[in-house]
Amino acid sequence: MIFNIYHIITQNVDNLHEKAGSSRVIHLHGELMKVCSTGPGHEVYELSSENIEIHVGDKCPKGYQLRPHVVWFGEPVPEIEKAINLVSQADIFIIIGTSMQVYPAAGLIRYVKPGTPIYLIDPKEVMVNTSNTTFIKKGASEGIKELVQILKNTYL
Repeated sequence: MIFNIYHIITQNVDNLHEKAGSSRVIHLHGELMKVCSTGPGHEVYELSSENIEIHVGDKCPKGYQLRPHVVWFGEPVPEIEKAINLVSQADIFIIIGTSMQVYPAAGLIRYVKPGTPIYLIDPKEVMVNTSNTTFIKKGASEGIKELVQILKNTYL
């Protein structure tokens, strides 16, 4: 079995996953390299690396003020439904580097199909209420190496 379809669901607003070569990234809390319109439709626009600042008075083509494309406290998380859909279809669910305390992202684990293996990589004690979770108490780099071995031994 070869695993070649994966998605990354992140709470980070940076673009480090894309810089590392990932193309299927869902940014739950938005992206710093984008801005959005405050008008109807909440249209999103890319920032260029030469022009990454936004100022009062910067407007979209329709004349509405632009703002950072990030989810602020109390705002809905627009990508959560897409994330729930992906999680509910996952054959393996991997969680890396989180306390599982920030919602709604921490609640995604509730949408994993029963029996789907869950792997949680974090050097700290993380509480989750599932019986099918394998804990790898290491940092991300070392934990992923261990996970690769587990997956090879299990699926190849």
